[in-house]
Amino acid sequence: MAKTVQMRNPAQMEFQKVFQQLCYTKSSWQVWTDFIFITAAAISNSCDQSGPVHDEREKAYMSVIKRYTKNEVALFPKLFAIIVEALEQEPEQDFLGELFMGLELGNHWKGQFFTPYCVCKMMAEVTVDSNVMADGIQKRGWIGINDPACGAGATLIATRNVMLQKKLSPYNALFVGQDIDRTAALMCYIQLSLLGCAGYVVVADTIRYPVTGELLLPCINEHQELWAMPMLYSDVWAGRILWHRMDLLVQSAFRGNALPENGENTPPPELPPAPPSNDEKEEPAKAADTPPALNETKNGQLTLF
Repeated sequence: MAKTVQMRNPAQMEFQKVFQQLCYTKSSWQVWTDFIFITAAAISNSCDQSGPVHDEREKAYMSVIKRYTKNEVALFPKLFAIIVEALEQEPEQDFLGELFMGLELGNHWKGQFFTPYCVCKMMAEVTVDSNVMADGIQKRGWIGINDPACGAGATLIATRNVMLQKKLSPYNALFVGQDIDRTAALMCYIQLSLLGCAGYVVVADTIRYPVTGELLLPCINEHQELWAMPMLYSDVWAGRILWHRMDLLVQSAFRGNALPENGENTPPPELPPAPPSNDEKEEPAKAADTPPALNETKNGQLTLF
């Protein structure tokens, strides 16, 4: 049975009520990890609709769903809707991280403790320098922000919100998170995706397999599991990625085919395939094959419906 959330707002109360209905025959930890994975997989596969990564995640998604009854499966979209509405109404929070700690799931096996959002907000306000960021954006068009131990994403969420307060567009930032715990990393992925951030989250040991892509652009390592946020597939970011690839080729040519130093003999970044342009399509896509529209709210939050 799920434990009672100690510090909760109305949205958390509603989430806990629905969540509890799934915990009669399964542990709260199992239900939580299943819900986080299928939600992350649904977001990921709504953009990346083909290829081995898509197929692997779709197969894992179906494997998880089969463990639940039809009535139980119907509760997962309700939980997802609560998260969407909560972040839309109040972006200034680590919704999933607070729930995770309130349900005492952090004590299940790793003794995790997520830094409270208020502390992350304070650190972001101290760290984010609007002049430095503005100069970086002016020079390159965007900046990279990395949290190598992201947890549920509170620090990156706070940074996104502080940027808005300082009149800097989070859309000009590449948000990169990494965590050794898969469930925590996917919590970060879900929240940043719904808040309209562009970037990716890596599941891997930061010490052994850190993010090494030049300018934080993804350079996929066999020991890393990469989850690209929907906004990374936008035309703007596809153009930025393409420009960077061309710049790497030009630099390589002038250096005698030696690639830039983002790691010795490291190949150019491998990035998620961008959706085909209209010129590449021979015929209109069928309605059933068209990915859901990505709508942005007044708070900059991304919604999939």
